[in-house]
Amino acid sequence: MGQMQAVGKKAWGYRYVVLVAVWLLYVINYFDRTSVLIFLPMIRDDLGLTPAQAGFGASIFFFAYAFAQISGGWLADRIGAKKVMGIAIVVFSAVTFFTGLVRSYAQFIWIRLLLGLGEGHHFAPAHKTIADWFPKKEKGTATSFFSTAWAFGPAIIPMVITALAAAFGSWRPVFYVLAVPGLLGMFILWYFVSNKPEEMLKKGRMTQEEFDYIQDGLVSDKTVEGKKGGMSIVIRDKNFWIYSLVLFCNLAIYWGSTTWISSFLYDQHHFSLKTMGALVSLPYVVAIIAMLLGGRLTDKVFKNKTKPVLLISYIVSIPVLFYVGMVPTGNVPIIITMLVLLGFFVNLSFGAVYAYPQIRYPKDIVGSAVGLSNGFGQLGSFVSPLVAGFLVVKTASGYSYTGAFIFFAALAVLASVGTIFLKEDKFVPFNSTDKSTSKSV
Repeated sequence: MGQMQAVGKKAWGYRYVVLVAVWLLYVINYFDRTSVLIFLPMIRDDLGLTPAQAGFGASIFFFAYAFAQISGGWLADRIGAKKVMGIAIVVFSAVTFFTGLVRSYAQFIWIRLLLGLGEGHHFAPAHKTIADWFPKKEKGTATSFFSTAWAFGPAIIPMVITALAAAFGSWRPVFYVLAVPGLLGMFILWYFVSNKPEEMLKKGRMTQEEFDYIQDGLVSDKTVEGKKGGMSIVIRDKNFWIYSLVLFCNLAIYWGSTTWISSFLYDQHHFSLKTMGALVSLPYVVAIIAMLLGGRLTDKVFKNKTKPVLLISYIVSIPVLFYVGMVPTGNVPIIITMLVLLGFFVNLSFGAVYAYPQIRYPKDIVGSAVGLSNGFGQLGSFVSPLVAGFLVVKTASGYSYTGAFIFFAALAVLASVGTIFLKEDKFVPFNSTDKSTSKSV
């Protein structure tokens, strides 16, 4: 009986309270960023923008977001993840409120830049928190659950905000309302989250047994503990750059399709605002299942190996993405089928792709590893919607997005090739004879 209780305490503990809290914070984050994309056709018409200008406005967010990743990871390693996330929530909540006041293209660009800077300081600290609270054997499961925030959010956001917009008669008041959850997020962060398990152990919110279980399974390395220059250590690993390229493609596919899916359904298939909102939600409902499955496959089936899950995701996504943009207008059953397949296979990779740096790198530099790699990866989020915007073609009946989805399929090909060359073994920053060099094992 005592042994069963011990297993139960290991299976569930305060670390999952922290995980759920960080997840909720990121759902709030996604409400703010995704709402702009859902209303992009309306914002485009209201401000008199071309598809290329709308695409640039959507993309510029990720330009700022990418650079903020690097400073966000660096700051998380030095002043603590909790403090950095707190600043991020204050900034992006305020910017969300002012989004409803935008009246020109220039103002739209500045708002997108500021939102990117605010939200960009949230991601790496969140992963730093997970890295400090979860042992290696649970990395895939923890990161896949966290990843469902960017599926759960888009799954419910379109239905909620389109209903609000219909009630208000305009998209603008929705952004005033969306600033309110930021206040709830600040309380959740302050009360439930700490930088290290030691803090909650002292407060009596977790058991000594859970603390020991976490500490025994953390990925650490005596050669980097207490050392500065995490980024300079990480960039010596050639696999870091292969991984960053794969992440670049992964995020380019996700955010390219996410940015344009509502416009694709609205412009190419002529769905009403209400119907479009429900269909946009569909891929992300499926994505929640895919993300959780991807994490479990990484941990349980492939024993902390990420490559098999990544290859399944990318290779099957190629034909799915290629065909989505070619579905004949009005063929609703085929559109629904392809949206389901897109949501599943594009998102199957997320638990594995974000578990990779937590599995490979010591916890003492994982904030820098996540921040730098995600900074590079988010450039894909910037480039993809922008390129896709230029590939949207105006036709006699509206717009065609076929070229955009072929572009996303090409990115899946590149991600597959990069994954083949990716090594997953634990990274050893220094060997025993030369403390100034690094190697991979």
